[in-house]
Amino acid sequence: MREFTAVFKQADGWWIGWVEELPGAFGQGWALDEARESLREAIELMLDELRDESG
Repeated sequence: MREFTAVFKQADGWWIGWVEELPGAFGQGWALDEARESLREAIELMLDELRDESG
């Protein structure tokens, strides 16, 4: 399994996370754990879509 580096920042009460290696992969949540889970789901969806496109 591939590993990515996630960056998290708190702004206006929300936690926002992104992965620089995957432009467009973002997650958010009121709690850091929620933001992590949201980002993990976004990454999975992006990778699934890329696999489908590549055949």
